[in-house]
Amino acid sequence: MAKGKRIKKVVLAYSGGLDTSVILPWLKERYCCEVIAFVADVGQGAGELDGIEAKALASGASRCVVADLKREFAEQYCFKMLQAGAVYEHLYLLGTSIARPLIAKAQVACARKYKADAVAHGSTGKGNDQVRFELSYMALAPELTIIAPWKDPSFELTSREAAVEYAKRHGIPIVQTARKIYSRDRNLWHISHEGGDLEDPANEPKDSLWMISVPVRKAPNTPAYVQIDFVSGVPMAVDGVKLAGHELIAKLNGLGGEHGVGQTQLVENRLVGIKSRGAYETPGGTILYEAIRALESITMDRQALAFKQTVALKYAELVYNGQYFCPLREAIDAFVASTQQNVTGSVRVKLLKGRVTVAGVASPNSLYDPQLAGFAMGEEYNPADATGFIKLFGLQMKVNALRDKRRRRQDKN
Repeated sequence: MAKGKRIKKVVLAYSGGLDTSVILPWLKERYCCEVIAFVADVGQGAGELDGIEAKALASGASRCVVADLKREFAEQYCFKMLQAGAVYEHLYLLGTSIARPLIAKAQVACARKYKADAVAHGSTGKGNDQVRFELSYMALAPELTIIAPWKDPSFELTSREAAVEYAKRHGIPIVQTARKIYSRDRNLWHISHEGGDLEDPANEPKDSLWMISVPVRKAPNTPAYVQIDFVSGVPMAVDGVKLAGHELIAKLNGLGGEHGVGQTQLVENRLVGIKSRGAYETPGGTILYEAIRALESITMDRQALAFKQTVALKYAELVYNGQYFCPLREAIDAFVASTQQNVTGSVRVKLLKGRVTVAGVASPNSLYDPQLAGFAMGEEYNPADATGFIKLFGLQMKVNALRDKRRRRQDKN
């Protein structure tokens, strides 16, 4: 914060949990300012946002703004990431990462609407979210002051005990529950689990960990088949029923969860230099990633598909590192949109014991030609043509081999 700058109104990214519940009145005390609680509904699940407006007002907020972002989250963020094929470190489908830029964007819009001069978040100083929020604020509203209490030396509510005591003193309504074993983040795309026994990579995730999917060993022994229809890389329907983006993801979450699909755990490299172990459930996203890869395999040419794999790695890095609102991501989106023009068709997948396998794929734009792919020779493919091609394609390898042969002969002499 600029020295001497007077903060009159702050918009706080508010979840209703213990941390943001005490941060809200702390901001009022620290800056003698008005605080607006901003709540983003990105599909956290039934009950999580119940009574949140009353709670925010009771904690001292001048108003509480609840924004329903589920459809925008699905169609403008998750689906674009899906089309790009972005996966971080082979396994993480970026559920928390992709939600943060949208939340920050809506929070900034709220700040401008109510003429606030600052935005605040409750992310800690050890995680990635602080970077994702603050880079988004900087890119979208450089004129706004960013307040991050956890990095303020005067903020002393960094333990649960201190936060609970502060809440009691200030009459802040909190639900007294047992300390949670895991730290979780849930939205429409996924749910993440960290902490507890997961902090030791030697420990296998317990069956009781999973919340939106059954343990794989308890999944049905009979497979389920699901058909997803795509138009230009955008999933549009499940089993022939057209659905809005958030409804489609929710539908696949239910189907995949029943069969233990989308469970993974990894030790990932945080941007801040810490290795962190987490477990993730992404049932619907896992189904969609497998489906779109199958559809791309028959509708995209070899060069575009190969280069897109390189682009996917960069896209995942940008999302993970909080650089969503940057020119490079926008340029990659343009490239990806071009590659998706012919990615239209239907994919039938099989769900069984935690796995998604492609049962069949069809597209009116398919590049797959059964006559060319078969073993029988036809007019389109003359095997004699391959002779010259192979000679030229392997010429450099032959030249290398002849050079090495001459060198060995010289060494002997």
